[in-house]
Amino acid sequence: MTLNEAQLGQEYLIESVDTEGDEDMESFLFSLGCYSGEKITVVDKKRNLVVAIKDARYNIDPELAGAIKI
Repeated sequence: MTLNEAQLGQEYLIESVDTEGDEDMESFLFSLGCYSGEKITVVDKKRNLVVAIKDARYNIDPELAGAIKI
């Protein structure tokens, strides 16, 4: 399942990041701390998703969230 399907407030473990060969997107997500084995929580969902990774919160669009498999 992707991050777009996650429930609010529940902590998930990132299984993989599938950017379909888009190296810029992959390096951007890696810089946020999105990589296999890391914990992630969806804090809010509106047009974009607000996610908590480690001690930070980020606003990511549905395209980025679709690349994150949980």
